[in-house]
Amino acid sequence: MKRGASSLWRFVALLTVCAMALQLAFAARIAVMRFVDPQSTSFQRSEIWRLLVEKQSIEWSQRWVAGTLISPNLKRAVIASEDAGFVDHSGVEWDALEKAWERNQKAEARVAKINERVERQAARPKEAPPTRPLVEAKIVGGSTITQQLAKNLFLAGERNLPRKAQEFIITFMLEAILSKGRILDIYLNNVEWGEGLFGAEAAAHHYFHVSAAQLSPIAAARLAVMLPAPKRFEKRPGSPYVASRAATVAARMGAVELP
Repeated sequence: MKRGASSLWRFVALLTVCAMALQLAFAARIAVMRFVDPQSTSFQRSEIWRLLVEKQSIEWSQRWVAGTLISPNLKRAVIASEDAGFVDHSGVEWDALEKAWERNQKAEARVAKINERVERQAARPKEAPPTRPLVEAKIVGGSTITQQLAKNLFLAGERNLPRKAQEFIITFMLEAILSKGRILDIYLNNVEWGEGLFGAEAAAHHYFHVSAAQLSPIAAARLAVMLPAPKRFEKRPGSPYVASRAATVAARMGAVELP
């Protein structure tokens, strides 16, 4: 009995040491980012692998530029669209997370009712009319810019509690070690704006044929609106939804404080 308990404690101690070592490794890599621009992110590497497997080719566009070469219009637009409290919060907006959780619960309940109805119809005799396929709830997030950067830099895409907990830890590390301006610069240089299209400079050239420094307020607002679903919006970057949402973002930009 004692030997079993001793083995368990050794295992727990080893697990704790490994977890602490992992956090120290993350902290060290973030500290380096104060002076060295990260050349890739975990998300980008996973995208490279996906493109290689699915398409047997990699079409990639990304070019790092200094924060001074990214238009203040884009910085204001992204903050207005993605994270209005960016300058003031400590990495996590708890109210936004709570609201997102409530919306997701309601969406999952609606989808469960729809799927239950679909399954009941599918169980009827074959002469019954064809039914639509099962659907999945659309999950919305309440993540801040810092949280988005944390998961893009270091984490995989699956959704589970351990990964979310690690995201919070890395988020607080980013906020403690880097300035808000540096966090925003790294985010804008690495965020996805389409399949194989990463960073503000590449996005500005691709969609508007200008540099990131030359983006107008409305062009910047359009790019900011694309961020929640870039692969979907890149197919119709001039859609009525993008134009309408961009006008709303542009109207908010004047009140945005830059770090």
